[in-house]
Amino acid sequence: MGEPAFIITGIEHDGHDERYLSLGALHAAVRSRAERATARTVETRAIRAEAKVNDVSRLALAIPGRDAPVSPTHWSFGQLCGLVGAPSGYLRQLPGPLAGINLQHGLTSNRAELVKTLEADGGRVELRAVTGPDYGRIWDHDLVEAVMRIAGDGVGDTRWKVPGTLDWATMVHNPFVQVSKETPTLDANDRDVFLFLVDDTHPIEAGKLPNGDPDLYFRGFYCWNSEVGSKTLGMTTFFLRRCA
Repeated sequence: MGEPAFIITGIEHDGHDERYLSLGALHAAVRSRAERATARTVETRAIRAEAKVNDVSRLALAIPGRDAPVSPTHWSFGQLCGLVGAPSGYLRQLPGPLAGINLQHGLTSNRAELVKTLEADGGRVELRAVTGPDYGRIWDHDLVEAVMRIAGDGVGDTRWKVPGTLDWATMVHNPFVQVSKETPTLDANDRDVFLFLVDDTHPIEAGKLPNGDPDLYFRGFYCWNSEVGSKTLGMTTFFLRRCA
């Protein structure tokens, strides 16, 4: 059998977001992450890809200004490969030393010359993002703070809150259901944050349903951000219909 493929050892985003029960809890998490982060601009040719022959499932990066190598996340490895023109999917299938050689060639010959890195100190140091030197970062906690100015904790202390629930059997909407891990709309992962809030205690009546009940709509908005270059800051407003 051949050597095992190279594995990125950081957090791999797989669609499973970390859910939070309040804006305060979400803000504390992303603010702590930002406080442990370091951003720096470095020359690509000064970055060194390191992989041990006897540990082919690990690849680390030596970055100028760092005493110890950092582990790239799945996301930042893809960014780095994109900047130097290397196929990330192919490199992930190679043994670590061979992937490191190919990546090092791209770093050394890369015409971009400068990149901005975002490193996170925690249980281990991770490379969260690799972007162009002029990348303008908006921190996730800045977005959450802005939303908290109008929505408070997002759990009913203002008119903007995590949505209630609709009992599809009775079609009765309950805006005051307790927020749980099954119902929150405040998410964060290694790439971005997502907030979905409504004003479902002040419905707007827009005619009648076929059974004569009022056809109700709720005001709402959702917004998102990425501090690692996955997407830009954005916001959408909408009317949420109580039922079909």
